[in-house]
Amino acid sequence: MATSPNLIFSFLTQAFLILSLSMADLTPDFYDDICPQALPTIQTLVEAAVGDEPRMGASLVRLHFHDCFVNGCDGSVLLDDTAIMTGEKTAKPNNNSLRGFEVIDDIKSSLNDVCQGNVVSCADILAVAARDSIAALGGSSYDVLLGRRDATSASLDAANANIPAPIFNKSQLLSNFDSQGLSMQDLVVLSGAHTLGFARCTIFRNRIYNDANIDPAYAASLESVCPISGDDDVLVSLDDTPTSVDTDYYQGLIQNRGLLGSDQQLFQGDSSDTDNLVQYYSDNPDNFWSDFGTSMINMGNISPLTGDDGEIRENCRVVN
Repeated sequence: MATSPNLIFSFLTQAFLILSLSMADLTPDFYDDICPQALPTIQTLVEAAVGDEPRMGASLVRLHFHDCFVNGCDGSVLLDDTAIMTGEKTAKPNNNSLRGFEVIDDIKSSLNDVCQGNVVSCADILAVAARDSIAALGGSSYDVLLGRRDATSASLDAANANIPAPIFNKSQLLSNFDSQGLSMQDLVVLSGAHTLGFARCTIFRNRIYNDANIDPAYAASLESVCPISGDDDVLVSLDDTPTSVDTDYYQGLIQNRGLLGSDQQLFQGDSSDTDNLVQYYSDNPDNFWSDFGTSMINMGNISPLTGDDGEIRENCRVVN
């Protein structure tokens, strides 16, 4: 039986209203009245953590990303396993890879004190800590939309299925981001977070020994620290300035020096839309910083729990 055009329109209208309402529930001034010291406290602690270990900035940004891509930005990535639930920490993209959990613990404990109660969600902490990490390492700050609540469960299967893999081709990357409501531009801009941080040898080994679209001198330099077997945990920076928010990442792609195969997929020398965006951000760092904030806000709007959904966890690792 044919579907009525009016029924389709009604469905699309309702879906749009639901999405609009969920985004409208998030606001940059959510904590201004209930805990005005919330954001300054997060900023101070993030700056201290990044000052002690600059690599931590990339780790905190990555925590927010891996949280949002698994059933929305709900703090589920922070939940420890229990007797009745296997969480996301041991999923293939996260196991022996995600870090920074202790920093989030410290922030949450401090907020419970300064706010005189449990009022700041773990999901919001992740969003703000990512923003403050970017700013602490030389990027531009941006307004984070707040008011998320925390999930009461996590999903190992969803983490394994939904987090984009470093071996994805461009079509897979675009499809993955589209499934989260994110655009091609969001893909290219958010991939620019790889201006920070490191990857383990086991993640990029196949690329340096088998891919054709890699600068030979770059591949040889990587082979010297990442042998064809062994030394899986050796770290190599994702670009030449791993503790500075800049456009070196995009410049590296143009030179076929993307460490991850999925990164190099964004620039293939064919004047495609992603090629053009990589070239654009390589040439225009100020525009990258501005657009990065916009795309981080877009990502932070993926299926937030608001209102009476979820809870605000007193301890980010366990359900209340």
